Amino acid sequence: MILVGPLALFLLIIFVIPIGSLLTRAIDNPEVIQTLPTTLKALQHWDRKSTPPDTAYLALSQDLTKAKNSPSAGELARRLNYEIPGYRSLLFKTLRRTPIQATDGPAARDALLAIDKRWSELPYWAAIANNDKSWSPYYLLASLDLKLNSKGDVTSVPPDTSAFRAIFSRTFVISLVVTLVTLLLGYPLSYWITRLSKRRANLVLICILIPFWTSILVRIAAWVVLLQREGLVNSALMHLGLISEPLPLLFNRLGVYIAMVHILLPFMVLPLYSVMQSVPPTYQRAAISLGSHPFAAFWRVYVPQTYPGIGAGSLLVFIIAVGYYITPALLGGAGDQMISYYVAYFTNQTTNWGMASALGLILLVGTLLLYSLYRKISGKELTLG
Repeated sequence: MILVGPLALFLLIIFVIPIGSLLTRAIDNPEVIQTLPTTLKALQHWDRKSTPPDTAYLALSQDLTKAKNSPSAGELARRLNYEIPGYRSLLFKTLRRTPIQATDGPAARDALLAIDKRWSELPYWAAIANNDKSWSPYYLLASLDLKLNSKGDVTSVPPDTSAFRAIFSRTFVISLVVTLVTLLLGYPLSYWITRLSKRRANLVLICILIPFWTSILVRIAAWVVLLQREGLVNSALMHLGLISEPLPLLFNRLGVYIAMVHILLPFMVLPLYSVMQSVPPTYQRAAISLGSHPFAAFWRVYVPQTYPGIGAGSLLVFIIAVGYYITPALLGGAGDQMISYYVAYFTNQTTNWGMASALGLILLVGTLLLYSLYRKISGKELTLG
């Protein structure tokens, strides 16, 4: 514990606590409950089907009067605007007319309706009433193209506004394809390295590790030069007479696959090579000497012994690929962006920390589930072996 304690404390302070506090923003919901406490109390027994009580109008006018010219008003407007586009303009329009001179509910109701008729519409009041707790599933539901309706029930968003399910699906599909391609390229390469002499194997491994010494941005810039219409790849193919016009290799899914496979291939080769190096070659030779076909001996004797390397390399490549951002952003088109692009978008451009945290949390949970599935499958294989 004396040796491990400092490292564990460092990871706790620098890694676990910051990530945990960030992920809590996926359910954090302080804006409405802090800015409109009296309104929420007046709406506590509202059935969300009939017109809100007059006391709610009076409470809203009082809360908005207190929040005028305070930072909480802007945070409230931004939070409610996530649920109903246009809510921000409604709140600021109302705030400009406060304080509202009203001593009872009917007078406050008439004053608010005189400012904007939207205060008579139930969805605007339901958006306030649904945020009566310091936590809310809104961001998590929105990350899955779901929402709470005016009755408080979970429903799907309209098809023309749903996007995140498709983005998550695209993220996992791209990661899976990249993992399979790196496996198909990395397995024979690793097998070939194990058959070389130690000196030549070390030389090949150095060549494989060279990309680790080069910045990802530099490698992506190199692929832009290689894959553009007048780039080296298209020029070579046209010079060989294989194509008559340049192929679209850039700013599409193919360019993303090529660059990600190139970047992640070492993460597949190294685990495979470490496992293959420990497999005795005598097993395969013994199977051939007993009458087995060389391919059958390879497939039924050698390959099963490399399953740990296949699993470790595939899992490593897949987890890294799921969180990739810069490669699809620079080499892909609008329909090739992965979920990390939108995490960065909500963090840097719209400053919507709740949505960014929710997307990150769902991505983390999905990755952990896949990792648990891998552990379960590999455990069964180990038991059977």
